[in-house]
Amino acid sequence: MSPSGTEGAASDPFGAAGLRAGVLRAWRESPTRFTEDTNAEHDLKVGGYRDRLFVELAQNAADAASAAGESGSLRVSVVDGELWVANTGSPLDAVGVAALSSLRASGKQGDTVGRFGVGFAAVLTVSTEPRIVSRTGGVLFSTTRTGTAAVDAGVPGADEGGEVPVLRLPWPLRADEPPPAEGYDTEVRLPLGSGVDESSLLAGFAEEAPDLLLALPWLARIEVAGAVWRRHQPASGTVEITDPTGAVRRWLTQPIAGEGGIWALPVDAEGLPTPLDGDVLHTPTPTDERLSLPARLFANVAMEPSRRRVLPGAAVTAVLRQAAQAYPELVRRVGPAARVLLVPRTGFPRSEVDEQLRELVLDALRTRPWLPPADEVAEIAAGRARVLSVDSGALVGLLAGIVPDLVAAPLCGPGVGRTLSSVGASALTSAELVEAISGIDRPLFWWRELYDALLSALDARQLSADDLGALPVPLLDGRVLPGPRGALLLEADSGLAEKLSTVDVVGLRLTHPEVAHPLLERLGATRAGITDLLEAPELRDAVQRSVEDARSGMDTMALADTVLGILSDCAFAGTKHLGALALPARSGWRRADELVLPDADLLDVLDAQALGEDGPLDVLDAEFALRWPASVLESVGVLGSFVVVADDEPVEPDHDLPDEQDWWESEADPPARVLAVRDLDLVAEDAWPATLRLLAQQPETWRALTEPRGHTGWWLARYAALAGQAPLEWRLPSAVALTGLYEPVPDLGIREDVLRAAGVRSALAVTDAEDAADLLDRLGDPGRDVRQGLAWRAHAALIAADVAVDELDPPPRVRTLAGSVADAADAVVLDAPWLLAVWPADTVVAGPAFDARLADLLDLPLASERTRATVEEAGEYVRWDELDAVRVLADLLDLPLPEGGVEMHEQLSVSLSGESHGVSWWVDDRMHAEDSSAGLGRAFAWAAGRWADRLLIVALLDEPDTATLLA
Repeated sequence: MSPSGTEGAASDPFGAAGLRAGVLRAWRESPTRFTEDTNAEHDLKVGGYRDRLFVELAQNAADAASAAGESGSLRVSVVDGELWVANTGSPLDAVGVAALSSLRASGKQGDTVGRFGVGFAAVLTVSTEPRIVSRTGGVLFSTTRTGTAAVDAGVPGADEGGEVPVLRLPWPLRADEPPPAEGYDTEVRLPLGSGVDESSLLAGFAEEAPDLLLALPWLARIEVAGAVWRRHQPASGTVEITDPTGAVRRWLTQPIAGEGGIWALPVDAEGLPTPLDGDVLHTPTPTDERLSLPARLFANVAMEPSRRRVLPGAAVTAVLRQAAQAYPELVRRVGPAARVLLVPRTGFPRSEVDEQLRELVLDALRTRPWLPPADEVAEIAAGRARVLSVDSGALVGLLAGIVPDLVAAPLCGPGVGRTLSSVGASALTSAELVEAISGIDRPLFWWRELYDALLSALDARQLSADDLGALPVPLLDGRVLPGPRGALLLEADSGLAEKLSTVDVVGLRLTHPEVAHPLLERLGATRAGITDLLEAPELRDAVQRSVEDARSGMDTMALADTVLGILSDCAFAGTKHLGALALPARSGWRRADELVLPDADLLDVLDAQALGEDGPLDVLDAEFALRWPASVLESVGVLGSFVVVADDEPVEPDHDLPDEQDWWESEADPPARVLAVRDLDLVAEDAWPATLRLLAQQPETWRALTEPRGHTGWWLARYAALAGQAPLEWRLPSAVALTGLYEPVPDLGIREDVLRAAGVRSALAVTDAEDAADLLDRLGDPGRDVRQGLAWRAHAALIAADVAVDELDPPPRVRTLAGSVADAADAVVLDAPWLLAVWPADTVVAGPAFDARLADLLDLPLASERTRATVEEAGEYVRWDELDAVRVLADLLDLPLPEGGVEMHEQLSVSLSGESHGVSWWVDDRMHAEDSSAGLGRAFAWAAGRWADRLLIVALLDEPDTATLLA
């Protein structure tokens, strides 16, 4: 077939002959017109419509489908070296042919994008002999026939053999031209030039097909060399493009008012956006204007003749502004969680159009509503939106309706905040969060949910404890106060809340048990168990001033009932400071630890002067006492019996015990602990037997009474009264060894172990200077019949006592070795045994081991100091080892022989004050002994340091054998 031939030409249904005549006439009449048309067509072919063949043909197909009012189909194939592009829709008509024949006109109607306008010039990039075949007829264009016609018509310059404007002269088809492919209405047939690569051409068409289906909504199907792409619109605004493999790419679209453009956003199967990382402006075909927006823009803007760049001007700005105004509507069609993905990224613009469009879009997002509101009322423009800086949907939900213009979850957290700040949103900081909820009224469960969310954020390190220092805390009394620090957390099941609901303690911050949350503990609140609550400084202060408050007329009964009510539900011993709690007494309000139970046995032993308004104690109001168990009242210090004071680490005598300073100083070292009975100084003088029985009945007081070297035993021994005398002045009836020094305590109905613990003597002992002075007085009392052995032991006890000499006054009378009483001025203390031979027993005071300390205690001279005696006759000096009898007894006793020897005398006498005294042994500058077992044995015993064995030694001298040892 020869498209340029005239043979077999078909009819001319579109008036092609008339169009040709008009063009040829114009060329002849205007010598430059032919050249202008040639140049213009050349510019279109090599400039604006280069690489746009498929785009232009697809646009024509879309226009045909639009004109027919039904979705169109486009098919591309290669037949015998020709590119055939068939489409459905309105067929070719006279207007279309006229448009094809004019470089400055278009048959575009309505909302079409360019039906057979100048864009058809793109076919010249692959063919110089294009044909259009439609079911209503067709036309062809031919370089050869146009050139011949121009020459024949006498067009100036046509005969020069250069280029001619191919698309200015339409020709009728040959009569044997096949009709369009079955099922199609129009087909463009392009004999391909020799330099065209069919494979590359079809591959390029295949690459463009998906975008063209998106850009041209009237096209539903594109087929390229048997491969098919389909467009489907399952829902309003959603477009699905299916490729030949069945893969589907989805787009969310938003129409733009005015010029008819659209926004298109890639989405996945769930409708979640997959924003573009970069694109170009589409008009609706791709341009060279690079964009950085997440969505594709199709806009009808004025383009430069090259069709590559936008033609700057007010019209373009208006179109871009309209597009930007529609952008928030596109964003609103995305799920709330993904909307932030559509905020344009910051960075350098990719083109001038990109810079202008991005600023317009950012402004639209700033001023038009599109962000989901937390309160679900109305969407929010970013410029007034608040974004929670913590990534917590739970917090956002709790703050809904509290923080105006708060963006809904999950659009929260620092990352979202940074993104939305580019469109004017401001972050809601943790400090602003706390400020926003301060002073609001919300149910308790709301606060607990808030604390749950904040604790999660704290654990995730999105918040710090310092950020929440002023966090509001609902209190038990209904108030909501800022800051958890210092608050007490009441557990819901502790029962404390009900008991504390009626008392108002200044400064006591009790959280409602429904919000006793671990977060508040992390922020400085304290878990309020019984101990924590009763030790709270505010409650301590209230208790401490309660008596003063009660006496000033304030109602402190609620405080008393609260404290006692708390203690009544637990096995709690109370704390020391609770003793200051104001309770009603017979004579007014008193501290709890100054009161006695009305039915206490203690009342039977206390002095009447100790009770009452002016006394240190009073009796608890009987009616009030009936309201509470005695154990509860005692736990705050009310006395049911004597109270024991305990201190395991005492520092000083400050335990309010009678004569405590004296007791403390009575010991060489401070006490390791204090365990003592209080208030013993308040006992009536005649009530001590009953008091001791009472002390013995209670384990606590009994332990205090029997505490080794404890205050209670020390004090009772000196200040209690048994039959008118202190216990130390009596002895136990069973302590007969003390007969003479001490009288037996009368029968008072008190057990012996109790009497012993109270200080009644069971043995001879001297504990302090006062005790020593009393014993010396008793020893010097001539009215007492003190046996010699008891006196001897008493002197031994005085020597052993840890008593300083300067603590005692010298006694005027002393008990002698004879058992008699002598004036101290006439007595001496025996300090050597041989002196007894010259001193009368009724002038000598003796103790064990001839201890000179006794002389210091009694302020008496030593006997040796008052003895000026001399041996009257010289004797014979003999070494100890020369005495056979001495050697034998030393062997029997396994004794080493002492050094030196003894001066032996037939008869030994000493002269003292002019008088001669016969003695059995004597010591001056040497040892002397008479020649007798008594004298030699005692001398040897003293020399050998075995004075205690002197009688045995004497016996062995008489009978030196082992039988004597055993007998």
